[in-house]
Amino acid sequence: MKRLNYNNKKFRPVSNSDNGEVSNDMIFHYQQNGDILTCEYQGVNIVKGHLIGLVDDRGNIDMRYHQINKNGELMTGICHSKPEVLENGKIKLLEEWLWTSGDQTKGNSVLEEI
Repeated sequence: MKRLNYNNKKFRPVSNSDNGEVSNDMIFHYQQNGDILTCEYQGVNIVKGHLIGLVDDRGNIDMRYHQINKNGELMTGICHSKPEVLENGKIKLLEEWLWTSGDQTKGNSVLEEI
């Protein structure tokens, strides 16, 4: 598989664990420079969020995120995303994440490129 680059790609959540704050109205607009991935985001449950990550040779993303939720709480976490290239050439990201604040529970999300 050729090296994936996420620069200027947009992703929408299609599923998320119940303990997550990401909602289907959100769009993640990724920026990538070299191996460094960044994104700002917001949605129904999130007033403002940022993520930063490293992309490896297979397109896997190791990221950290922090966000202010609608309750005014600062939430932080770790996420590992594994890409899957779909038949139409778009990317699906299979994500495993862990809150490093709050209840420190784990969850899974799926994002698809739009």
